[in-house]
Amino acid sequence: MFSRREILAGVTAGTAQAMLQAQSARRPNIVLFVADDLGCHDLGAWGATDLETPNIDALAAGGARFTNWYAAAPVCAPSRAALLTGRYPIRAGVPDNGPALRPSEKTIAAVLKSAGYATGLFGKWHLGSIAETDPNAHGFDRFYGFHSGCIDYYSHRYYWGEPRVPNYHDLWRDRTEIFEDGQYTTELFAREAAQFVRDRRAGPFFAYLPFNAPHYPMHAPKKYMERFASLPPERRTYAAMIAAMDEAVGQVRRTLRELQLEDHTLVLFTADNGATREARAGLDGKPATAGNNAPFRGFKFSAFDGGMHVPMIMQWPGVIPKGRVVHELGSHVDLLPTIAKAAGVSPPADRTLDGGDALPLAVTGARSGHDAIFWSIGGQLAVRRGKWKLVNGGKLYDGSPEGGKALAGEDALFLSNLEEDPAESVNLRRQFPGMVDELATLIQKWSDDVKNW
Repeated sequence: MFSRREILAGVTAGTAQAMLQAQSARRPNIVLFVADDLGCHDLGAWGATDLETPNIDALAAGGARFTNWYAAAPVCAPSRAALLTGRYPIRAGVPDNGPALRPSEKTIAAVLKSAGYATGLFGKWHLGSIAETDPNAHGFDRFYGFHSGCIDYYSHRYYWGEPRVPNYHDLWRDRTEIFEDGQYTTELFAREAAQFVRDRRAGPFFAYLPFNAPHYPMHAPKKYMERFASLPPERRTYAAMIAAMDEAVGQVRRTLRELQLEDHTLVLFTADNGATREARAGLDGKPATAGNNAPFRGFKFSAFDGGMHVPMIMQWPGVIPKGRVVHELGSHVDLLPTIAKAAGVSPPADRTLDGGDALPLAVTGARSGHDAIFWSIGGQLAVRRGKWKLVNGGKLYDGSPEGGKALAGEDALFLSNLEEDPAESVNLRRQFPGMVDELATLIQKWSDDVKNW
């Protein structure tokens, strides 16, 4: 939660606000891209050399790249709930995959819509499918996408609930089911988002593009597969899926440029969690190997950094300096307050928000407002404060037979110095017992607080 450090950042925050006011009296458009199950370092701007992400890399070069940004959960639905509401997943009522986002929760879209923004979602929702919980119920004027956790990229069917849930078709325009069989979803979402930008060019607008790429099933068009013929089979398909997503980012940004909207648009790119080792993303029923979370430990579902240390890019020409690298701590719970502040809109005042405005970090190099950030997922608890991170009951989800079991013995409480050991490879709990006590107490207080929403 934001704390007294926000006061210390007052001068720089004030400077950032002055820059925003000087940039334009026009309220900015907002475009938010979210990748699905993306390894933190599977982008060129984060060091990948066997992949091609020129559009995302250009976005980073033209703005700020955050190196210590975290999803609020290492799995899809709770991560997205926190991203949209500015509240930790438990507080938002989505502690894990399954629950819908409550009708009473206010999303970025709802907050911006109340201030006159046109709002559109193009891609994966995963937060409810009935009239009370679907995207249109949560502030989106236009929705083109799917409700479930994943769909086949070409048939647009959900196949992963059988035998409990029969497979079903899941592609919608608002509340009307539509059929575009054989069309690749990443390209469909880019098409629809670009059209939304054209339709709403008078602005202001909020376009949210939560891709399903590179989440399984591992599907990619031939034209992208051919680019990576030298890669191993799994990595090749994964690279092709990311290349298609990168082209989708480029298509939307080209539309902004053609309409001369680029200077009036805040663009953000991030991911919902780290790469997975799930067998259904791999070959021959074996754990997936394509995604790269290195040097971080753990994978999707894990409270170690591999599960939720994600890329974050913010670009706003004339406001955010080009090429800035931000090492301060940030979280998806900061996105609603950040976007609201940029838009000149008041965030909800009738509920607890767990994040704060992160734009000063990108604009002026201000300090993070987070004393600590927290996670709770699948019996795991974790906290990061400064360079220190404590994981209680951590699981690796690394595809091994023991990967879904909590670490035991000494490692049941795992203390790391992330500045010296970003891989969380050395347990320092015995060297720094006082720090363990402090962080364990913080986790308990936080857990009690968020459960009392």
